[in-house]
Amino acid sequence: MTDTKGAPGRRVGVRDVAALADVSRQTVSRVLNENPDVAQETRERVQAAMAELGYRVNNAARALGTSRSHTIGVLASDALLFGPAQSIAAIEASAREAGYWVSAAFAEADDATSVTSAIEHLLAQGVESIVVVAPHAATLDAVSSLAIDVPVITLHSSGQGEHGLSIDQAAGARLAVAALAEAGHTRIAHLRGPIDWLEAQSRADGYTAELTARGLPVGPIVAGDWSAGSGYTAARTIVDSGVTAVFAANDQMALGLLGGLHEAGVAVPADISIVGFDDIPDAAYYWPKLTTVHQDFTAIARRAVEFLVGSSPSHPPVAPVMPVLVVRDSVARRD
Repeated sequence: MTDTKGAPGRRVGVRDVAALADVSRQTVSRVLNENPDVAQETRERVQAAMAELGYRVNNAARALGTSRSHTIGVLASDALLFGPAQSIAAIEASAREAGYWVSAAFAEADDATSVTSAIEHLLAQGVESIVVVAPHAATLDAVSSLAIDVPVITLHSSGQGEHGLSIDQAAGARLAVAALAEAGHTRIAHLRGPIDWLEAQSRADGYTAELTARGLPVGPIVAGDWSAGSGYTAARTIVDSGVTAVFAANDQMALGLLGGLHEAGVAVPADISIVGFDDIPDAAYYWPKLTTVHQDFTAIARRAVEFLVGSSPSHPPVAPVMPVLVVRDSVARRD
């Protein structure tokens, strides 16, 4: 190889790689664009030259020449909450495994202008497809009103939309309620999530469906906002209702409920049993350890990336991912 280095302070380019690898610039371009018509020995020599020179691929420039950016856009709202945050991280990891990168834009869920601006930003980056982490109906409505010329798939949408991919929230709620009913509880409350969240509604629907199927009374249903604080505040209402069990729509609210019940002198699970939802890492360390519904965010992210990278945009998404009940110490048998 020719011992050619880029000048100090100058960005290393294709010309430098070609000189060091002793190949043409066209050959370097074919390696960068994963053209199969390059001998393996030549490909390895070019890759070694890129590594030695510290060459970095300019995705924007490559996209101009190939119409491929190898970038997936992610539109998200409420990204600090557990479910959306886990999904975004899992999408990034799955995309990287597939040789893609992620460009993220964040929007106010109930602001159509914010959603539109975020989508336009992603399209301006040359993304090849978009994953909408959309827990709100308003976000889906805003996205569906736009003319988007790349494939789009939605997560956390409870399967709504033409290409909605989800974890079966209603099935998870039914698992939670069934665990309480099979432990002998007949008065089971629901600490529900915000009314404008699609997943909160699906979990509430699953709660009602399982109780109705078992001939048990529905309610009370106590409003929450996903926070531990709302679970803590709900404790007094739940104690006064006389129930012996609660299905909390997420683990953070269950945590607050545990604290509120403790302060009220109510023992968990001896007096009131609790099942949460999400299986956040801390749930195994609550006191008592929380029985909860586990969501496999890695599985749903992997399916989304596989759909966008390897399938035709017209191909229907796969069936919902099924959640799993994780049994710990917060449920006691009621005889």
